Amino acid sequence: MSSSTPRSPSSPAAALLARGRPDTAVAPTPAPHPGPAAGPFAVASSFAYAARTSGVGRGLRAFLQLNQAEGFDCPGCAWPDPAGHRATFEFCENGARAVAHEADRRRVDGALLASRPIAELDRLSDHDLEHLGRLVEPVVKRPGDDRFRPLPWDEAFALAGAALRALPGADAAAFYTSGRTGNEAAFLYQLFVRAFGTNNLPDCSNMCHESSGKGLLSTLGVGKGTVQLDDFEKADCIWVIGQNPGTNHPRMLASLLAARQRGAEIVVVNPLRERALQRFAHPQKGLGALGLGSEIATRWAQVRINGDVPLLKGVMKALVALDDAAGGGVLDRPFLEAHAAGWEALVDALRAVSWPDLERGSGLPRSLMEELGALMARSERVIACWAMGLTQHENGVDNIREVVNLLLLRGQVGKPGAGACPVRGHSNVQGDRTMGIHEAPSDDFLDRLDAATGIRSPRAHGHDVVHTIEALERGHVQAFVALGGNLVAAAPDSHRVAAGLRGARLTVQIATKLNRTCLAAGETALILPCLGRTELDVQASGPQFVTVEDSMSVVHRSQGRLPPAGPALRSEVAIVCGLARATLPPLPGLDWSAFTDDYDRVRDLIARVVPGFTDMNARVRAPDGFVLPNSAREREWRVEGGRARCTLVPLPELDLPSGRLRLMTVRSHDQFNTTVYANNDRYRGVHGRRDVIFINAEDAMEQGLRQGVRVDLTSHHNGRERTVRGFSVVIFDIPRGDACGYFPELNPLVPLEQRARESHTPASKSVVISVAPAVG
Repeated sequence: MSSSTPRSPSSPAAALLARGRPDTAVAPTPAPHPGPAAGPFAVASSFAYAARTSGVGRGLRAFLQLNQAEGFDCPGCAWPDPAGHRATFEFCENGARAVAHEADRRRVDGALLASRPIAELDRLSDHDLEHLGRLVEPVVKRPGDDRFRPLPWDEAFALAGAALRALPGADAAAFYTSGRTGNEAAFLYQLFVRAFGTNNLPDCSNMCHESSGKGLLSTLGVGKGTVQLDDFEKADCIWVIGQNPGTNHPRMLASLLAARQRGAEIVVVNPLRERALQRFAHPQKGLGALGLGSEIATRWAQVRINGDVPLLKGVMKALVALDDAAGGGVLDRPFLEAHAAGWEALVDALRAVSWPDLERGSGLPRSLMEELGALMARSERVIACWAMGLTQHENGVDNIREVVNLLLLRGQVGKPGAGACPVRGHSNVQGDRTMGIHEAPSDDFLDRLDAATGIRSPRAHGHDVVHTIEALERGHVQAFVALGGNLVAAAPDSHRVAAGLRGARLTVQIATKLNRTCLAAGETALILPCLGRTELDVQASGPQFVTVEDSMSVVHRSQGRLPPAGPALRSEVAIVCGLARATLPPLPGLDWSAFTDDYDRVRDLIARVVPGFTDMNARVRAPDGFVLPNSAREREWRVEGGRARCTLVPLPELDLPSGRLRLMTVRSHDQFNTTVYANNDRYRGVHGRRDVIFINAEDAMEQGLRQGVRVDLTSHHNGRERTVRGFSVVIFDIPRGDACGYFPELNPLVPLEQRARESHTPASKSVVISVAPAVG
């Protein structure tokens, strides 16, 4: 354990601290990527990033174990691994960077943190904070102190436990979870929290695919996708809606390319023409290895932001017209009559909606919608994929229901090569929910948990993310514990989130690297450093592995092999069990030390509680793991009435006041969630900076703006304004009335109160803004 005496800063991390924020005074000069996405350039980029962070040797060792049956699961996206044979390099550029970022050879110990006030650390950019290196020992900020100082593990646990027990009640604490967490730690975490007495379990799913879960559960009876990876080998039409696979889940591009090459239609619905969906060079196959790309999309629908419902209605209206003209046979009436409720009302509503309304709402001509309707009519096996472009709107749940309507009208659920495919953007966010990380658990789950463990779970619904933030502001939540993640940077109204956390009595961040949320320190604040996915985890019974669930409900093992970044690091399982031991009274059915010693004991308990996990320890040791059951895939509809449900979805109100734009926040290519690898976005042609706003050329001309001019951006919601200053205009191919920029830089513009109905997902893709010349 390092001394708490500040030392003379001479490490690479200290040098980065001394540098401060980069100069961004030079206007951007966009240079769009001229070639295909990926290819040899992506390979070179992966190894160059490894050289800067992990070192080539450590990075290569990690790459060779990444997504292998005996290796570890990518800490990036949740795209599934192929069954059977896997390539030597079974990863994408962003997966490689995620691994190299975690395997960083730079270190942040307690002495380094003690040498700098927290306020000074907070002046660093998000990029520079994480590039200080790996956290390697527990630290604490005590009341009245201005910095973190080293603290032994036992004292850290005792301090957290005493603070939690001193709260006025269990609901005065909230326990956040990120998708990096493995199933074993997630299950123990929710068990600890419920034994403590609350269902305040907000998680990152609340901010991304919660709308998908609500929409799918209400229509198909299951809150997950209904397809498997091999369905992409059978589909003759794949819709990619509100999604940028080239940045967010690049391995998906290989499946799309294979489908395109065998003749499948790839329909892309998105406000931006993302480069990877135009041309993609598979870096390990054929001409792609030489950088010669292949086209992916066969059809483009460059819809306006949140114009997806009008577009989908137009496609379905065209289907109904074709069915009427043919006297039947276009709509799958045998399927609808046997399996769907409400389809007759849906068809009547589609006949009644006007084409001018659909054209105005989507920003697309009737002819394109009719063309896509004809394509849908002749497609026998259709998969619809989507991501945040559909879910992060006030009508996000309705967006998903409308996708389901389209699939149901053609009977495209519950058969090979067809179905619904929400693509998760973080590796185990779906597994966390399966393990019980949920503020509104079912009574069935809680009954099973109580019977297996002897606890008495609380039954009142807890706080999701946005309600946790509001409860922090009101002082109703006084302690915040985070198992991974970076809530301040990820959440809307970032400054309010940070202020709420700083007002808490206790904050605990379990992390691998320093981030913005670590620095939003409560009166007492702990940072507990944990092992990463890449690292060897040895407990009393020997080396351990964890499990994860991918986007397609496949559960498989993940076992790191690299030497840990520091001898004081503990696994997420060990940290959760340490907090539980220090907080809870002894419980006869729960031996937290035994869970730490042998993760098989955790999996045995999971098998008793979670449906689909029977004999988990044996089944997960198969090379490809096992697939969880999915009732909708078997055409068993766990919806009231026993049928899938077609729904009547209203057209969203998309009119804007004069001079205003609708903003969506997105990732750059050199970014994963809130982690910024570099200040570049090579496919969109922006280099060296992130403080930019993408605007249509005609909108820019109308407002007197030119390329590179500095502007202030103000969002408007319910009479309240939020402003960020000094962003540079980038003229871009985006529909009129729309704008685009990066998160987390633009999250201060996203109103906490503007969120999806039912799911409460922040509406980060529907922010109304005005643009004005920069002040000062």
